[in-house]
Amino acid sequence: MSTSAPSVGIIANPVSARDIRRVIANASNLQTADRVNIVLRLLSTLASLGVGKVFMMPDKSGMRPLLTRQLNRESQLGHGFPEVEYLDFSPTSTVEDTFHATRLMRKAGVKALIVLGGDGTHRAVARECGDVPIAGLSTGTNNAFPEMREPTLTAMAVGLYATGKLSRTEALSGNKVIDVSINGGERKDIAIVDAVISHERVIGARALWRPESLSSLYLTYADPEVIGLSAIGGLLQPTTRESAEGLMIELASDTAQAQFNLRSPIAPGMMRDVPIASWAPLHSGVNYPVSLPAGVVALDGEREMAFKAGETVTISLINQAFFTVDVTRCLQLGAVKGLFRS
Repeated sequence: MSTSAPSVGIIANPVSARDIRRVIANASNLQTADRVNIVLRLLSTLASLGVGKVFMMPDKSGMRPLLTRQLNRESQLGHGFPEVEYLDFSPTSTVEDTFHATRLMRKAGVKALIVLGGDGTHRAVARECGDVPIAGLSTGTNNAFPEMREPTLTAMAVGLYATGKLSRTEALSGNKVIDVSINGGERKDIAIVDAVISHERVIGARALWRPESLSSLYLTYADPEVIGLSAIGGLLQPTTRESAEGLMIELASDTAQAQFNLRSPIAPGMMRDVPIASWAPLHSGVNYPVSLPAGVVALDGEREMAFKAGETVTISLINQAFFTVDVTRCLQLGAVKGLFRS
């Protein structure tokens, strides 16, 4: 599967933005044709900057046949695209597809991974990407991690890095993760934005959206311009992605025990009052025990890990855990160095 030409992987989650938050918040939903159009813009831009091959994750939603038809039509019109190769495995329409695709693309030697999805999709890629950098495009529900940006600009930055015109030092930024461990590592997982402890005992509908069910929040960063549970931290104590620290927040069980209520956009169009008990920096390399005796850990907005009485849950922050393509910096350097001139 290896190739000598510069190659890039594209992981497009065909079912991102379809959880319960889309229903209760009346948010928009990206259709299959829209996702295909994004991929087409990525492909044409990557080709123009010298990327010779792109590996794609297979899907069962109809993206592949639609993309193939569009590529054939565009090619007949003389438009150039990289060679597109779909990974050879049968998709299951679960997160395992993303895990497997990321591992195969790493093995194929891709220079970068462009990800279309929300926080959950990007977390799945971050778990398996190793030292291969991610360039994220927001197609999910809350989208705290991937940025809202025209795909052409993202592909321009990725193209500069993938073809060697910009070095790792110039093009990439390090990112923090929250490591969640149950019973000393018996079960482990990561969050790239937030790990939220909930009183609820079952995974259920996965997405968390009711403030009264929350106990505590652990954030890698806190941006006041995002939507979702991490917005609580962003409006309480902004903490940058570049900071060596994260943020932890304890919520009050009721309004009477809270220092104050913080009105936050926990889903698109959904402002809710959240009772704040306390907050403090989350230091790297320190193990923080979770005090709630039983409940669920939600990773980047989705309930993933249930724990019962007698089990211990610890939280820790890890710096420089994976890398992303810094699109703004890449485009600025590309302009200053004249990399777009011919």
